[in-house]
Amino acid sequence: MAAKSKPAGGKKKKCGIVMPISGVDGCTAEHWADVLAILKSSIDSTDFEPNLVSDADDIGIIQKRIIQNLYHNEMVVCDVSGKNPNVMFELGLRLAFDKPTIIVKDDKTDYSFDTAIIEHLTYPRDLRFGKIVEFKRSLATKISATFKKAKEDPNHSTFLKSFGDYRVAELQEREVSSQEFLISSLEEIKSEIQSLKLRQELGEPMRFKRTRNTANRVVVRRLLNFLKERALPIQALKDGQIRKAAYDFVEQTEEVRRMCGSPKVVQEVFDTAVDGLFDESPN
Repeated sequence: MAAKSKPAGGKKKKCGIVMPISGVDGCTAEHWADVLAILKSSIDSTDFEPNLVSDADDIGIIQKRIIQNLYHNEMVVCDVSGKNPNVMFELGLRLAFDKPTIIVKDDKTDYSFDTAIIEHLTYPRDLRFGKIVEFKRSLATKISATFKKAKEDPNHSTFLKSFGDYRVAELQEREVSSQEFLISSLEEIKSEIQSLKLRQELGEPMRFKRTRNTANRVVVRRLLNFLKERALPIQALKDGQIRKAAYDFVEQTEEVRRMCGSPKVVQEVFDTAVDGLFDESPN
């Protein structure tokens, strides 16, 4: 199915994607990368542009970015396969905003009680080509039809209005002066520069052979900031108490937990990242 061109005179509308991105329910991160490619391909064939709700062009706090995208994206496709807790939470937020949402799942995941009343599009977990082609076609059709219905029918509701009349929550927006915006942007840039300087001061050329994946790099960054804030050298991580405090700090970091999917995986990534800090081997 050929992708549609962008509407004349403007950008495509945004279709956010909510889905697992790290290993869960026996599926690897590579599996979810394949699923993401399938979803993006299907969305691209419509008048929408796909984007993970955690993605943004600017630097910022990931939780704020997710909520803003969940609220502002004209359409959202949510893959609840494996019932990842973060995915289910973000789906709940989108449904509370009562904006056009499509739920998909693989054929190995059963329905959740609370959202079973919403139609789910199903695809094979083994990603069989023939079935995936059919799924992509169905998803593209569903996206276009759902958005059209939401635009034409003021009473259209994916979920919330099935239970009565509710006043949908809105995000507060505050107009700021150009000076306030500039100061805020400079503060975020300053934070990134400080992080880069810290890595240079600590002799971290970002060439740890065991810290190439995104989750490990995030953990390394968090650990370095943790040590810097407490004026502790990297070697302090060898101390049992400091190592435990550092792990607790990382485990409580939403960005790390989202990438890893479970406390066990966070622990494994943490250990690998710490090993990488002491690994001076080149790539």
